[in-house]
Amino acid sequence: MHADNRRGILAMSLAMALFIANDALVKQVSASLPGPQLIFIRGVMATVLIAIMAQFLGHLQNWRLMLNRRLWLRGAVDAASSLTYLTALFHLPLGNATAINLASPLFITVFAIYFFKEHVSFQRGAFILLGFGGVLLVVQPASDGFNVYGVICVIATLLHATRDTLTRAIGLHIPVLLISLSTAISVTLGAGAVTITQTWEAVNTTELLMLLLASAFLSSAYYFLIIAMRTGEMSLVAPFRYSGLIFALLIGYVVWGEIPNLLACLGIFLLVISGLMILREENRKTHSAPE
Repeated sequence: MHADNRRGILAMSLAMALFIANDALVKQVSASLPGPQLIFIRGVMATVLIAIMAQFLGHLQNWRLMLNRRLWLRGAVDAASSLTYLTALFHLPLGNATAINLASPLFITVFAIYFFKEHVSFQRGAFILLGFGGVLLVVQPASDGFNVYGVICVIATLLHATRDTLTRAIGLHIPVLLISLSTAISVTLGAGAVTITQTWEAVNTTELLMLLLASAFLSSAYYFLIIAMRTGEMSLVAPFRYSGLIFALLIGYVVWGEIPNLLACLGIFLLVISGLMILREENRKTHSAPE
């Protein structure tokens, strides 16, 4: 396998693990704080953490690179996708929302073919669909849970896929940390705009510490996600988003004692098989390519 593809797959898997760790902490805090408020607080913390790291590595000396319109277009799409998904999640069963959101690799594959002229073999497309089938078996969405908020969740998924596609269009001369910083600022401003219309709740020390840890996970996830979408083939790297579901199940078992049923276990098996077959197909293609 080409080194770029290997790096992209590893970065995507790490990003999803960090996103899920962030989600677990946010889920705990959301029991006592409104969603937009906690997203705003977490966003401020993430922005500060990323800015400190960017300053430490000397990237802020090139702050003019952040005037690139594509950065803020990507950031605006990310903010819109986060708030849209949150709105849908508040009104949908978690399984339905998760199933819809994990359809993003399918959209990314279509975008990769259309915008970047990537060649996607029949086998890879079939394995991506197999993985999505595994997702559906794990989350087992209820048919009566789909309504207007299901449509909103589909829009959020399309926005997530658009954000990742826009990442590919940003020049490699712009450091990853500056892209991460623009994303954190955009999401924070978006959530802050929503909180203006709401009443703020008091935040205790435990909640602040949990949000600080969540912001550290989120900042790292931003970083690895950008690396993943700038490295290797999009249609190869994107399906490894499905790994996030396995991390979610693991955390659910450790933290909340949630045990997958038989259908969910079958779904996990299909997810693993899908990932292994995509890797096998990529290795076969690499070894058969003329030197």
